[in-house]
Amino acid sequence: MGQIGTFFDWLFNKPAGVLCLIVGGIIFFLIVSVVLERKTRKIYKNHEKSPEDWDLFDGDDDESGWSSFEDDNN
Repeated sequence: MGQIGTFFDWLFNKPAGVLCLIVGGIIFFLIVSVVLERKTRKIYKNHEKSPEDWDLFDGDDDESGWSSFEDDNN
């Protein structure tokens, strides 16, 4: 089977190998996200929010309902 075949057998068929695969994937994507976030902050370091900018978590404290249209809230 060879050393590479034995490694892949361990990686995909043993619980410890699958756990290493999952943890390795999480660490890999964490490193990628940190690197991309740093690049983005370096490019847009002095960006102030303008009225055209949108925000996923909008800071408006509007308690009228889910929709911004009053007809939908009734």
